[in-house]
Amino acid sequence: MTALLAIENLTVEFTTTRGVVRAVENLSLTVERGETLAVVGESGSGKSTAALAVLRLIAAGSGRIAAGRIVFEGTDLLTLPQDRLQQIRGARIGMIFQDPMMALNPVYTVGAQIAETLIAHQGMSRRAALERGVELLRRVRVPAPERRIAEYPHNLSGGMRQRVMIAMALACRPSLLIADEPTTALDVTVQAQVLSLINELKSEFGMAVLLITHDLGVVWEMAQRVVVMYAGRKVEEGPSERLFVRPAHPYTRGLLRAAKWEEGEGQRLTEIPGTVPSPFDMPAGCAFAPRCGVAVARCRGESPALGRVGTQREAACFLAESEPA
Repeated sequence: MTALLAIENLTVEFTTTRGVVRAVENLSLTVERGETLAVVGESGSGKSTAALAVLRLIAAGSGRIAAGRIVFEGTDLLTLPQDRLQQIRGARIGMIFQDPMMALNPVYTVGAQIAETLIAHQGMSRRAALERGVELLRRVRVPAPERRIAEYPHNLSGGMRQRVMIAMALACRPSLLIADEPTTALDVTVQAQVLSLINELKSEFGMAVLLITHDLGVVWEMAQRVVVMYAGRKVEEGPSERLFVRPAHPYTRGLLRAAKWEEGEGQRLTEIPGTVPSPFDMPAGCAFAPRCGVAVARCRGESPALGRVGTQREAACFLAESEPA
């Protein structure tokens, strides 16, 4: 069965005063119909840039998609004219942005912003779109939706703004939802509510979810498969239960230890030493080698390619098969 979304050899570049840098390099992944695929990694790994590239939302002028294909429902989105792309954005692909306060327009009411999507993609009248907006707010459990529909984003709490974003993203029942750090800056209780809501609506609508996150607890709760990114590249991919039980790449093991996933009760938190390298000063060989506790001389001089580890996983590590998890 053909994947709903296939990203093939994607490279995204940005032009800066110090030169051209690659935020994403040679990334390939697929999202199957009805599944949740999580993309994880530290800040600066390129995961949010990859998500924005799917809808061609890379800032024009400074950024560009330098290579690759993004095939959605059999169509390469990178070849579409803007008017065709606009018909897909919001209708077939919905997106929850990382910061709802920045994504929502402060000078328009919540109702006007939800209605805009319905008017543009479903040809509704303004009145019908606002009525549908009330239904959507009720569906995502915003209290008193008849009153909230006329309020502005700054009148709402962070959790309610995130629910409004979910309502907007799902207004046209898309087949793919891109959720970029959907629980960032929310307290634990609200996080759980938002994740539960996304899972419930996913099942109801039969849609797929591309989940961008650094929270491994969220990944465990929601994702069937996981892609791990580091310094703009994919370093591991596999089913979530296998990746959590026996990670193949040292970076994945470090993420799990840092999240106390591999630690027993009473154990100290174990951080990954160092930081993600600057794109202006990438190390020779494996980008993770300077932070890796098991790196050998080959790792510091040669960049590992993605290779099979077992039957369902890939990892970009020379020691992936020989190094115990």
